[in-house]
Amino acid sequence: MTTLTVREAVYYSAQLQLPDSMSRSEKKERAEMTIREMGLQGSMDTRIGGSNVKGLSGGQMRRVSICIEILTRPKLLFLDEPTSGLDSAASFHVMSRIVKIARQDGRTVVASIHQPSSEVFELFSNLCLLSTGMTVYFGLASMAEKFFASNGFPCPTLRNPSDHYLRTINKDFDSDIEQGSRTTTSTEEAINILVNSYKSSETYHQLQQLVSKICQQKGGTLEKGSQASFITQCQVLTRRSFVNMYRDLGYYWLRLAIYIALCLCVGTIFHDIGSNYGSIQARGSMLMFVAAFLTFMAIGGFPSFVEDMKIFGRERLNGHYGVGAFVMGNTFSSIPYLLLISIVPGAIAYFPVGLQKSFEHFAYFVLLLFVCTMLVESLMMMVASIVPDFLMGIITGAGIQGVMMLNGGFFRLPDDLPKPFWRYPMYHIAFHKYANQGFYKNEFEGLTFPNNQAGGPPTITGEEILRSIWQVEMGYSKWIDIVILLGMVVLYRLMFWGIIKSVEKVKPLIKVLAALPHK
Repeated sequence: MTTLTVREAVYYSAQLQLPDSMSRSEKKERAEMTIREMGLQGSMDTRIGGSNVKGLSGGQMRRVSICIEILTRPKLLFLDEPTSGLDSAASFHVMSRIVKIARQDGRTVVASIHQPSSEVFELFSNLCLLSTGMTVYFGLASMAEKFFASNGFPCPTLRNPSDHYLRTINKDFDSDIEQGSRTTTSTEEAINILVNSYKSSETYHQLQQLVSKICQQKGGTLEKGSQASFITQCQVLTRRSFVNMYRDLGYYWLRLAIYIALCLCVGTIFHDIGSNYGSIQARGSMLMFVAAFLTFMAIGGFPSFVEDMKIFGRERLNGHYGVGAFVMGNTFSSIPYLLLISIVPGAIAYFPVGLQKSFEHFAYFVLLLFVCTMLVESLMMMVASIVPDFLMGIITGAGIQGVMMLNGGFFRLPDDLPKPFWRYPMYHIAFHKYANQGFYKNEFEGLTFPNNQAGGPPTITGEEILRSIWQVEMGYSKWIDIVILLGMVVLYRLMFWGIIKSVEKVKPLIKVLAALPHK
């Protein structure tokens, strides 16, 4: 997370991955020791940063990633180009520390390396060279030079052996390669010579025997991922997410400012609407704007959701925590901010307009706005899990909300909606139906207005307005509307959890099918 410092990022990860039997002080000590091992002690309190905020360099970020992976001292560690973005001195420092950690406890490290210096190359005990999917060499790194020389490709004096090997087997540019006898051969021919030579070598046969011997051995499965309990994972993820939301201006603070500006507009445009017959329409319009357009602004947090999903994807693949803990952590951390966004702008819009002034009515108004905002956030998180692209996700989320808003019972009254599709089921699926009805019941019940209709009684009650003008279902109280919306929040979060779990299972199958040869 770009908003966290190095110390925070590694310590949170330690709490997520290390077992509950370790105390907090032990986890903190392990985190700081790991940071020092990667030479990041001078940047402990520097925020990681990203594309918009200055922070660590690319090489330092890479080292933070390595810190997070070696916290648990895993038996088997995969590192993809751990020295990318580092100079030769830093590359040697990082790799020597990794080798030291590996040798201390007899651990295995498999690393792909990008243009290693001769010092870094000497740290590798075994070497695997691949070219177009074929094994060119796999054995002791120290014996590779002899293998290449025996096949007519000796390493020139003062050249880095790793550079020589890559130059010999790199087929991308297909250049002619000088052999020991001053004759030249193409890269493809060189690769074929080396591959065939390796397959017939003693090293290859010894390797095959060793593999078959290992396959016959019985051993326990390797421990993978988090050893922390579900409760610990939820607590840590809630804390981490809360800190990230606090420091990221685009997550909630910018949205709060826009909400305040919009509610100031609402409060001044509808200022003191009174209680005459014309105020009926004004109240309905104002409440619809709050239910539809204020909650619609929750899509402003979508870019931050996408970033959260990217971080979750990486950490989930490494087994740091489960899907359930992520969903719970994200839900609980957002509640204080959504409450703030509901109370402050809600008060700015509610009181200047002259809506019912009792505390109970205001509390219901704020609570309903809070639930609606949380529901839209849940919807946008579902969209983020399916459509991770920023622009496509916003368009998709806005489109879904637009359809719900259109048939929520304001722009077209419920009885006038076409029945086959829009009335059943869309009207009942759209959360705007319950939001509008809750706001209307909260405001109109108990009020009386002068009646301007010819031939009618001199006054008209709020209940009659709800039935005849807004066509609200009066068979249940306004609190049932909130309960239904809360149920939808829970349902949407469960659907979010289900989508992530489904994508985890489906993605590998799609990759396998895509890799199959087409006839």
